[in-house]
Amino acid sequence: MSRTEYTRTVEGFGTVRVDRIDPEADAPLIHSWVNEERARFWGMNGATVEQVREIYAHLDSLTTHHGFLVRRDGVPVGLFQTYDPEADRVSECYEVRPGDIGVHLFLAPSAAAPEQGFTGALLVALLDFALIGRSRIVGEPDAANERAVARLVRAGFELGPEVVLPEVDLPEVFIPEKRARLAFYTKG
Repeated sequence: MSRTEYTRTVEGFGTVRVDRIDPEADAPLIHSWVNEERARFWGMNGATVEQVREIYAHLDSLTTHHGFLVRRDGVPVGLFQTYDPEADRVSECYEVRPGDIGVHLFLAPSAAAPEQGFTGALLVALLDFALIGRSRIVGEPDAANERAVARLVRAGFELGPEVVLPEVDLPEVFIPEKRARLAFYTKG
């Protein structure tokens, strides 16, 4: 069964393919990425391969949250997650509109190396993918992650307020409180 959700060729950049994460097959790769110090904002530092597998198996079981492995010309370059804001803690921090979709992006270590225009070109494809059937994207990077906030502004997001996302403590998942900067991208 194909796990490919979306493919787009971005001129001068290459072909971007968005595949649903296969928790069993992709956990070792994801683990190697999220345990780097630069990944601290992703919130999985210290997780074992098995914990990463469990987190993404749980995510894969949901109808409101989805995890994707992003490839450029067949090479894994990042993680992309989408979610229904009404089914997420962010809904406690802003007025969710019909057509909203939330996103998270994590660039792989090799993708984080400077390549002029890399993130912007990748975002062209990812924003198009996220907006299929939707009208507005909400991002909520860690407020201390100045690079991520600046990247969203360069991509055309409008900054919203700084908010505190409440802690989530459920049997299947724990997510600590987070100070975030809301950012919105409206389909043009």
